Amino acid sequence: MTKSTATCPLFLCLFLCLLSLLPFQASSSPTTEAQALAKWKNSLSPPPSLSSWSLTNITHLCNWTGVACNDGGSVSEISLPGSSLSGTLDGLDFASFPNLTCFNVIDNNLEGPIPSSIGNLSQLRFLNLAGNFFEGAIPRSIGQLRKLEKLDLRVNELTSSTPSELGLCSNLTYLALAMNSISGELPLSLSNLVKLSEFGASDNFLSGKLLPDFLTNWTELFSLQLQNNFLTGQIPPEIGSLTKLNYLNLRNNSLSGTIPPEVGNLTSMTHLDLSMNQLYGEVPETISRLANLQLISLFANNFWGGIPRDFGKYSPSLRYVSFLNNSFTGELPPDLCSGFALQNLTVNGNNFTGPLPDCLKNCSELRRVRLDSNQFTANITSAFGVYPNLVFISLSNNRFVGNLAAQWGECKNLTNLQIDGTKIAGRIPPELGKLSRLRVLTLHSNELTGKIPDAMGNLGELLSLNLSNNHLAGYIPISLGNLSKLNYLDLSKNAMSGSIPNELANCENLLSLNLSNNNLSGVIPPELGNLFTLQILLDLSHNSLAGSIPSNLAKLTKLENLNLSHNNFSGAIPAALTSLLSLTSIDLSYNELTGAVPSGHLFQQAPGSAFIGNPGLCGNETGLYPCGKSSKSTDHVEKVLVGASVGVCCSLFLAILIAVILAIRRRKRLLDKEIKHLKKHNKSEQIIWERLGKFTFSDIARATNDFSEEYCIGKGGFGSVYKAVLPNGQIVAVKKLNAQESGNVPAVNRQSFENEIHMLTEVRHRNVIKLHGFCSMKGCIYLVYEFIERGSLAKVLYGGTGAAELDWGTRVKIVEGVAHAIAYLHHNCSPPIVHRDITLNNILLETDLEPRLSDFGTARLLNLDSLNWTTVAGSYGYMAPEFAVTMRVTDKCDVYSFGVVALEIMMGKHPGDLLSSLSMMQTSTILKDPNLLLKDVLDPRLPPPTGQLAKRIVFIVMAALACTHMSPDSRPTMHFVAQELSARAEAYSSES
Repeated sequence: MTKSTATCPLFLCLFLCLLSLLPFQASSSPTTEAQALAKWKNSLSPPPSLSSWSLTNITHLCNWTGVACNDGGSVSEISLPGSSLSGTLDGLDFASFPNLTCFNVIDNNLEGPIPSSIGNLSQLRFLNLAGNFFEGAIPRSIGQLRKLEKLDLRVNELTSSTPSELGLCSNLTYLALAMNSISGELPLSLSNLVKLSEFGASDNFLSGKLLPDFLTNWTELFSLQLQNNFLTGQIPPEIGSLTKLNYLNLRNNSLSGTIPPEVGNLTSMTHLDLSMNQLYGEVPETISRLANLQLISLFANNFWGGIPRDFGKYSPSLRYVSFLNNSFTGELPPDLCSGFALQNLTVNGNNFTGPLPDCLKNCSELRRVRLDSNQFTANITSAFGVYPNLVFISLSNNRFVGNLAAQWGECKNLTNLQIDGTKIAGRIPPELGKLSRLRVLTLHSNELTGKIPDAMGNLGELLSLNLSNNHLAGYIPISLGNLSKLNYLDLSKNAMSGSIPNELANCENLLSLNLSNNNLSGVIPPELGNLFTLQILLDLSHNSLAGSIPSNLAKLTKLENLNLSHNNFSGAIPAALTSLLSLTSIDLSYNELTGAVPSGHLFQQAPGSAFIGNPGLCGNETGLYPCGKSSKSTDHVEKVLVGASVGVCCSLFLAILIAVILAIRRRKRLLDKEIKHLKKHNKSEQIIWERLGKFTFSDIARATNDFSEEYCIGKGGFGSVYKAVLPNGQIVAVKKLNAQESGNVPAVNRQSFENEIHMLTEVRHRNVIKLHGFCSMKGCIYLVYEFIERGSLAKVLYGGTGAAELDWGTRVKIVEGVAHAIAYLHHNCSPPIVHRDITLNNILLETDLEPRLSDFGTARLLNLDSLNWTTVAGSYGYMAPEFAVTMRVTDKCDVYSFGVVALEIMMGKHPGDLLSSLSMMQTSTILKDPNLLLKDVLDPRLPPPTGQLAKRIVFIVMAALACTHMSPDSRPTMHFVAQELSARAEAYSSES
């Protein structure tokens, strides 16, 4: 055997091995392709009405609905957009289509995972699966589609992270992943997509930073949309390398830092949206270079300084500008609308000063202007000329001076005119009555005087009229009865006189009517009972109205709040009012009403304060006399008592007055003596700092029988809580700190401790309990709070009626209230306050179930010298995981605790098992389909939520899970959470 002959088998083996490494190309034919399509059709449920898809029609395969073939007769396209397909892709054999270049099933009802076999479509260039219900992870086999140019997976239920294999699809020019539940960081491999022109992944759970490598390699990028995620870090200076970028939307993330000056290199930019982040600093001067800019939105950040003076000068197409809710100062740029294209300007919530730009007078295309909450000092009579095309004007909460100009009446296309909370004075010009398209007119909280013009009755399209809190006088114009579309009418806090016109009953669409705090007289027109749509409010309080309460008001069956207090109404309360089952509050106090309070459910549930100040009224309510005696005997006894007691009262009055004066002087001497004694001994054993109450430690000790167990209403990790009814009738809750914890406040730290308490007593928020102060006595520390009647949220939630009482709407309200309370402590207090122990036990509920956060800052008080703790700060089950490693408490620990609490409120139990067992994939699935899995997580004691309420609950759960992220940096701030909860509540309310 020769050497060459011996090596032949070796070469043959090498050849076969190399051959096996070549890509396998499946053979196919029109028959196998038709069979694969027919099989998939039959697997769908129900089978779609694709009559041409039949094996008896194979010869016309290329004419089947949605099917196209190449020159060789092989299927090259399957396109069935919006074809009502239901089922999965499992029944489609992708290996049967070796020449497929386009697969499009957008806007169908397909579900299940995307099969990994899709990677067999080696010739695929366009893949569109958007608008379906695909779930699970994006298959890694997607990286095998090396010829793929367009990938659209928007609006599905995809979870997990973005596969790094996507970076192998180097021909991609369009990548759309928006509106899924994809989490984690974007893989660095995506920077390999150098041909990418459009990338969108908004409305997901993406986290991490926007890496510079992306921006330096995506030089062909035209559109980048990553809004509504959880991206962190700064905007890299490399953003300036995207010179072809036209559309940049990073709205609603957690980005921080400043806007890099390199943004001025984006000369092709038309849309720039960086709103709702944590950006700060000054807007760079280079932003004025964006000559093609049409939209810029920077609202809800922390920017300061002035807007560059040249901004708008070189941007003739600028039509939308939003700077609201920042800390901008200075004047608005003089050439802001030099291109005459501006349609929408919102700069409310800043500190702008100076006059309005003259160019606004020439913006003939201006559609909307909002300048709320600034400090402009210009005279509005000269700042604006005639704007025939203006649609929306809001100049609210500024410092404008001067009068309302009659020229406003020439803005014939105005639909909104809002100039609230400024210093404008003078009269309301009658010319406003010419604004025939006006829908909203609010001029409240100004210095307006004179009468309301009769011409206001010409505003036939008006939906809301608010002239409250001015100095308007005269009668309520009868012409207001012409406003048949009006929903809201508020004329309160003025000096209006005369009677209520009957014609107001013609405002048949009114939802709220407020005429309180005026000088109105006469009777309530019975015709007001015909306002059947009245729902939110009827407030006629603090006037001089008289006569009886008309029983016709019982026809207001939708009314929720009725206030007739502080008038001169007489007679009995109409029993017919008990039929107002929608009423949630009623106030009839301080009138001349007589007789018995009706026995309806509302009147039984109303507080006693709703009826006090009516000497002739009787009933079982607090402050009223029982209705046990007849009126005749009562009158007789009263006459006798009055005659007999006048003389006695006169003689006793002087004696009582003298005794009271002596008692006050004696108490003052004792109080001064106690204070002097405490100061003399240089101790912290002081009176409570809430000086308005003037109560001392002795008062508290006596009220609790020296802190007897019978007055103890709770015990916790920091001590016991006692209820004390003080001599002045004030009820307070006193927390007595245990001796061990008290010992953590050494003598050298007393001043720091007192300074800390002083700071906490300044906290003022509707959802934060009020801390009166403290005293130190006998080696113990006593913190004194206001008393909250219902007790802790834990007690109510886990009590016998917790589920029924805490319905979904109430739970949403509680979560939102707690979020705003924590955000206030973190972001509105100086220095910021970290709670450190947010649990259901430290959330108290008012009688109306409004939440009040308690024990804020308590843990901090116990060790002022240390930021790094060596003992536990907080409660197990609510502490952030990083605390076990670092022993350091930060505001992100509070964020984690809030997330746990929010989940516990929604689940009706502690979410420990959920947090430890669910992966992000499972979490996202739950969030995506509230009717499928979320219902299994929510409190089973309540029926599943529906409609807009269900959407709000889904978002709360989503936000809570984001707050419980293992990484502190990936958690949102409480400011962001509270802001988003409010924004979603407003958005969903507007949808309903």
